[in-house]
Amino acid sequence: MSSIFRTVMGPEFDRLHPCLQRRFSVGLDSGEACTGRGVMERVWHGGAFVKPFLSVGGVRNILVPREGRNVPFVIENVPYRDSHGRETVSFVRTFHLPGRSRRFDAQMVLSPRGDRVLDYLGTHQHLASDLHLSTDGRGGLVIRSGTHRFREGPVDVRVPDLIGGDAVVHETFDERSGRFSISVRVTNRRFGPLFGYHGSFTAEYRDVRRCGVRPGLRPVREEARA
Repeated sequence: MSSIFRTVMGPEFDRLHPCLQRRFSVGLDSGEACTGRGVMERVWHGGAFVKPFLSVGGVRNILVPREGRNVPFVIENVPYRDSHGRETVSFVRTFHLPGRSRRFDAQMVLSPRGDRVLDYLGTHQHLASDLHLSTDGRGGLVIRSGTHRFREGPVDVRVPDLIGGDAVVHETFDERSGRFSISVRVTNRRFGPLFGYHGSFTAEYRDVRRCGVRPGLRPVREEARA
């Protein structure tokens, strides 16, 4: 059994830099968890109109409601099986901003058809996005968001483009510095840039059977709908 990311990308996965292949092979089959530590050179927001949305999202660890420069950063990628029996990989990002740390939580699972990754956002997984993965032709990884859905109780609706955001993540590895570089940019098709960050980090790997899943890493609520 391969990682959820290799399954989605197929042969294209082998075109990633070897260090990216290892990072995105994190899973129950590999038995590895990955922790990245570094600095985000800039965490930025769009116009003033986005701040109320970011503040609300920040309550559930969705996006980051504050800006900053040279922000210490940790990303925790830990595989586990969720309460619905699905292999899940955490993407929990912690930004150590002055005065208070902020988290941006996501948990990723394989879609039922195995053709895309499903990205559940926040502490209660009320938002879900389709993710599409590809290489940049130079060994880097590009992740683009697709359809977004909001789910709460019986409610299951597609988020309209007018209020939704299109995310693009670009991750590379620099052999000279031995660091991963990441750039994240979220834009709205009408209003333009909403949120993003860029910087670099190093990665260390652990045996997930020994380290387990630390308390607080998993969401409060796990959404069954794919």
